[in-house]
Order: sequence, then C-alpha cells, then structure tokens
Amino acid sequence: MTDSNVATRYWHAISDRRVQCDVCPRHCRLHEGQRGLCYVRQCIDGQVRLVSYGRSSGFCVDPIEKKPLNHFYPGSAVLSFGTAGCNLACKFCQNWDMSKSREMDTLADEALPERLAAAAGQLNCTSVAFTYNDPVIFLEYAVDVAAACRELGIRSVAVTAGYIDPAPRREFFAAMDAANVDLKAFTERFYYKICGGHLAPVLETLQYIHHETDTWLEITTLLIPGQNDSSEELDRMTAWVSEHLGPDVPLHFTAFHPDWKMRDIESTPVATLTNARRIARANGIRYVYTGNVHDREGASTWCHACGERLIERDWYVLGAWRLDAGGGCGACGTLLPGRFEPQPGRFGARRIPVRLASV
Repeated sequence: MTDSNVATRYWHAISDRRVQCDVCPRHCRLHEGQRGLCYVRQCIDGQVRLVSYGRSSGFCVDPIEKKPLNHFYPGSAVLSFGTAGCNLACKFCQNWDMSKSREMDTLADEALPERLAAAAGQLNCTSVAFTYNDPVIFLEYAVDVAAACRELGIRSVAVTAGYIDPAPRREFFAAMDAANVDLKAFTERFYYKICGGHLAPVLETLQYIHHETDTWLEITTLLIPGQNDSSEELDRMTAWVSEHLGPDVPLHFTAFHPDWKMRDIESTPVATLTNARRIARANGIRYVYTGNVHDREGASTWCHACGERLIERDWYVLGAWRLDAGGGCGACGTLLPGRFEPQPGRFGARRIPVRLASV
C-alpha cells in the first residue's frame, strides 16, 4: 500500500511543542504524535499531516437519491466511499462503525485519485460521493479526487455536516459540484450536547455554499423524537432557510432509527416527517422531501407553480418523468432548479459493493 501520510496546509504552530489544526472550528491543539478528534489529522515532525490519504473504508455504487440528492442528475449512479473518523461526535451516528473508527485497519481499500476517477468512469458513474464519514477531515484527498474526476467529466459530491473553517471551506467547495449538508438541528443545545459542536459555523457554511459558489446544495435533517422535531423548532429552522437561502434549496427530512449511543429513542413516526414537510412548505420552501420511509408523495418532486408531479419516486426508484428537455415542467414550463439531463438515469435502487482492485 502506498504512503497514506501527506502534508496539509491548514494549521499553524502555537508554541515550540504544539500545533493547531485550522480545518474546522474545533481547532485541535496537538503535541507531537497526537491526533485530533477526527483521528486522521496528526502532529508528525511538528506539522499536521493527513494519515488516511488514498485509503478508504470501502466503495459502493449507489443511486444518487441515497445521498440524498433529488435535483442532481436523478436516477444516476454514484461511486460512494469514505475513510475513518469524524470531526463531530454525534451520539446518533448512523455510520458509527466508520466515522467513530479508531482502527486504521478499517481503511482496507487503496485508491489514489486517478485510479478512483478511472474506476468511476468504468463503472458508468455520473459522480463520486465523499460520504459515510465527513470529507472535510480528509480535505486534501477529497480535493485531489475531485480534480481527477473533473478531468474525466465526472462530478464530485460532498455529504457533509458543514463544520469547517472559512479558508479550507473555500478550497473544499470550489472542488465540489454538489453538496448535501446535514443541518442536524436548529438549537445550540442540540449541537453542543449531542454533537459536540456549534450551530453557527454550519449556518455560515450553508450561506457560503449557496451565495458564493456554483455548488448545487441540498439540506438534510434527521428528525429524532423529542430532540429536534418540535413544530416550533422546525418553524424557526425552515423560516431561516427560506429567508437566508431562498425557496429553491431542497430540504430532506429523514427518519431516525435507534443507533450508536441513542438506542433508547424510538424510530421517527411518519407523521413527524409529514408535519415537518407541511411546516417547511408553509414557510415558502418549494421542494421538501421525506426520507427513510415509504412516502411516494413526500419523495416525489412537484412543480411549485402548477402542482404537476415532475419526478415520481418510490424510495430510490424513479417513476413518471414530466420534465421537458430543458429541465422545465412538462405542463406549464416552469424551470426546476437543479442539474438535469434531458432523460433520467435508470440505475434504480441497487447497491453494488466494489473493490477497486477488481475494476
């Protein structure tokens, strides 16, 4: 396996014995040999180095709707992968076996950027997704993979919590064609007590992506019973999105299931998701989706002008398609915001694990 230890840019020395990582608002201060909370950025020889470059916890070809992205080349295939570690400490993490891993043996697959981009092309993937754990912690690797993909006409997708500082944020999102950002809640209490972070940097990231980049943005909130699902909080959150990001950024409300350190909380009722969708639409957000449940109405895309169903979805399977060749409503011509081909992809709901060595 190639050397996975590479130099990084976002750090500075704070004494002759300590350095500070400047990738995310956590600002870990590290002695020689010490790793940050993310686990993959380590002080080696007096500098912060990324120790997971070119190594992955596994690869899988997924439908793009699983990220979830509903307005970014619907029906297409995406090559998904992650590494180990995370810069938040969410007690409800659904991918805790990777994001909370402290074993480098988790990173069993080797994939340098050019090889990964070539494999995505050979697998007929429209895009590559950095997912399962947060890609901001392996920024240098993600940016290099995105550059290699762009050379081959393959798009790059970040599935992220948006917990990143301004300078690395500019470099990271300049490389991304689309992002789904987890807006985990709309209270500082939730972020601090349950995620070990803060809300404000995430809101800053959302505004930066939408207003300062060409990256297509969608937002996901996992609704956890009794924690972040009250009508009052959802009203404040969706009103903020409408005011600061506008009506066209798609929102996904997804169902929680007991996991990691929150196994004593029940799964999210469908009625909670339906209520969240109703509140968001009342606040002027045009494209609101429900996920992790069977809800064809809440999963489909509707024209905000005439009410026509534009893209029918049943879980990750597309049905009726009523977009015209220019991405407008087939009934009234109103343009649907997003990135679309004249015809949808037909990848379906498959999930195909792959080993790049065999591609």
